Amino acid sequence: MTAATTAQHVLVVDDDDRLRQLLQQYLSEQGYHISTAADTKQADQLMKVFALDAVVLDVMMPGEQGTDYARRLKREGRDVPVLMLTARGEQDERIEGLEAGAEDYLAKPFAPRELALRLEKLIARTQKQAPSSAVRFGPYKFSLDTGRLLHQDGPVYLTTSEQACLKILAQHAGQPVARERMAALIGDVHNERSIDVQINRLRKKIETNPSKPAFIQTIRHEGYVLYTDGV
Repeated sequence: MTAATTAQHVLVVDDDDRLRQLLQQYLSEQGYHISTAADTKQADQLMKVFALDAVVLDVMMPGEQGTDYARRLKREGRDVPVLMLTARGEQDERIEGLEAGAEDYLAKPFAPRELALRLEKLIARTQKQAPSSAVRFGPYKFSLDTGRLLHQDGPVYLTTSEQACLKILAQHAGQPVARERMAALIGDVHNERSIDVQINRLRKKIETNPSKPAFIQTIRHEGYVLYTDGV
């Protein structure tokens, strides 16, 4: 059985309700965290919230077509790998999808098992090629690019201020960062106490025991420090 060892988050974009439900159920059973969208507008909203490891994208959809969306993702600098689905398996359609920026291509009808295997290889290949832009600590993965936090069971909602604080700590993993410096980096130089508020909120979201934090710790007279895997 294919298994996503760190609960990789995959977005399935397809206007076929039945296929979306089937893929959500099957891929979830394989260990992936799955979000779904019926069109690219819904996909855009989800991308604003979640850090994604891959997108499964249908070519033929109402409104913006899958190939156009793939081109837009690349144009906007979103480096999430795309696996395109289509009912048309002709060579020119495959070439169009690849030229649009898709990393892989699968023609309908297909076996869910084949899709799962292709996803596994696609994610492994692209993550190996790409420079690391995420930090991991315990069951969490935090994207420095998007500011999104994932737990092994799914995404964790962070406010903009919480994202900003966690990003600063992640960029200096293992090194204490003074409250004054964090406030200056965020642009809130006149309210250092707000940093304490955001740190307390973060601890409540990620620590098993917020009063005895394992990841975000306080170093006396130095500031806050985030301990990530390997640090």
